[in-house]
Amino acid sequence: MARPTRRRAGVFRRALRREVSRLRDRQRLLAMALLILTFGLTVAGMIARGEAAGADARAYWAGVRFWLNGGDPYHPAGPFLPYVYAPWMLPLFAPWALLPWDVAWFVWRGGTILALLASIEWAYRRHPLAAAVTVVVLAFPIGANLDTGNITLVLALALFGAHFVGPRLAGAIWGLAAWMKWAPAVTWVALAPRARLWGLGWLAASALLSLATLPLTIIQLATLFSFDRPLVRLDYLVLLWAFVPWLWRREDPYGWLRPRAWRAAFAVTRRRAGRWTRQVTSDPIGGIGTARRSAARWIRRLLGIEGPPPVAGVGRAPVPDDRTARHPTVR
Repeated sequence: MARPTRRRAGVFRRALRREVSRLRDRQRLLAMALLILTFGLTVAGMIARGEAAGADARAYWAGVRFWLNGGDPYHPAGPFLPYVYAPWMLPLFAPWALLPWDVAWFVWRGGTILALLASIEWAYRRHPLAAAVTVVVLAFPIGANLDTGNITLVLALALFGAHFVGPRLAGAIWGLAAWMKWAPAVTWVALAPRARLWGLGWLAASALLSLATLPLTIIQLATLFSFDRPLVRLDYLVLLWAFVPWLWRREDPYGWLRPRAWRAAFAVTRRRAGRWTRQVTSDPIGGIGTARRSAARWIRRLLGIEGPPPVAGVGRAPVPDDRTARHPTVR
């Protein structure tokens, strides 16, 4: 056998042995079993629904078509749910809504499933069992969104991907999702610090766009609040999937759920509170100033804003002049 052929065969054998060795890992075997069972039940449920599926996606599709034909997307005629999002978001759905419904529904559901599988694969490669357990816990919200074609799962996947892009695009994704559904606003804490600041800017821009389309915005809000929907929306729990990249940065993603972590955090908080209380008792003015500076530092860290440069003589020794350091006799 030629040397290049033997080299390739050796690479294939090592790769095969590595994959076989993974099958001996009990955690991976349990994770695979959980994922296979969850996927099987979800697919069975979607097949059983048949033509009844896709009611929410059809509302987006029909709303854009009514709007393009000069109609009212918030009060559609026929067997369609009303479009309930901001009027300036209609053009965002237009390229997809121009497709025939059968093709549009295939693209919507197929693209959502592919993006979901890609995110699960990313999470599984890093923490197999934690990823499988998370998918099992969120199986019902994921299945409900895939069944109705609701955009909540699409927003959760977009916010999942926001952790892998720049701060401007990540902030735009968050701002758009928060203004569209409001519930995704809770994922702001999981963004990078600079992305949080950009997100607030994009959210303000979304509010200005809604003010610019004010007559239609009033109709949209009236339709939204008059629409009959369940008080508890379990399908919104799918937004928890957007926190996965933030949690997966740790060695133990769910270590914060253990009582030991809570006891440690409580002990740190108690020590800091006691230190601040003693300082306020001995020096009220200084204690209030320390609390104010700590709050400002925490807000700057949260938003990714660098604080002002330190002033010489305040909190640190002054920096000596270079000439004085080299020539002590110079005054």
